[in-house]
Amino acid sequence: MPADSGIAEAAAVLRAGGLVAFPTETVYGLGANALDARAAARIFEAKARPSFDPLITHLADAADLPALVGAVPPVVAALVERFWPGPLTLIVDRPAAIPPIVTSGLDTMAVRVPDEPAARALIAAAGVPVAAPSANRFGQLSPTRAEHVVAGLGDAVDVVLDGGPTRCGIESTIVDARGDRPVVLRLGALPVEALVEAVGEVTVRPGSSGRPVAPGTLAAHYAPRTPLKFGAAESAPGGGGRRGFLAFREAPTAGGWAAVEVLSPEGDLTAAAARLFDALHRLDAAGVAEIVAEPVPDVGVGRAINDRLRRAAATWH
Repeated sequence: MPADSGIAEAAAVLRAGGLVAFPTETVYGLGANALDARAAARIFEAKARPSFDPLITHLADAADLPALVGAVPPVVAALVERFWPGPLTLIVDRPAAIPPIVTSGLDTMAVRVPDEPAARALIAAAGVPVAAPSANRFGQLSPTRAEHVVAGLGDAVDVVLDGGPTRCGIESTIVDARGDRPVVLRLGALPVEALVEAVGEVTVRPGSSGRPVAPGTLAAHYAPRTPLKFGAAESAPGGGGRRGFLAFREAPTAGGWAAVEVLSPEGDLTAAAARLFDALHRLDAAGVAEIVAEPVPDVGVGRAINDRLRRAAATWH
């Protein structure tokens, strides 16, 4: 249903323990009442998500954070003031009100306030914090349109709020700022450079080969169903081979590619991030045997784009 007119009904579904997919500025989230362990368990079931991968709790307003967790560490408070609402998820100590299933048994919780009016209106109308990972099957491409959610999850979701394509198109940046120096645990839509400008030096430590300490940090993740290779452009195969190519600014000069998607002819990394998963969904549906994705400049949000492509490729190696 339309996001602007379906808020009240979707909020009632959340309060009743149901699942609601909703747009944020990053990707579509699959939401459940974060205070309800049984509802949160439905997220893991619908996504086929392993129980060791924690969820992000979403709030309607930054003022709701101290009400939920109590005292807020100084650097966390500074980042909240600067970047919320926005694509920044912060790691805080798990409050007693949040059941352990939401945090996969960790004593920490990932939390953010989305910069999308429909998402905040939904959370406010529900009157509860909302646990919400991306609204897709675990390990697969994140959804940036409502139709991606429907194609991937079908009737496992009670309500899908359609707010059109998401603005950022890539997940939030995750930061643990409980200590003196913030640690970036997942690269995302908020560039590291913006964090450095706000609070000084940060440590970047994305990725996990074992049990994750934050959502979306497994080494192999965000993958299409089609095998993906991450590297420079090369000649397409002859003899009828079908391969797709994901380009940053321009299509490869060599012909023979069965499908080509260009992220940003203008070389705009923000625009490229917004189109990343949508382009990969189209290549995935094109019936090619392999997708080749070229790197983008490794600065700003480009670092997060390359991170997603690297993890997608790792799924197939």
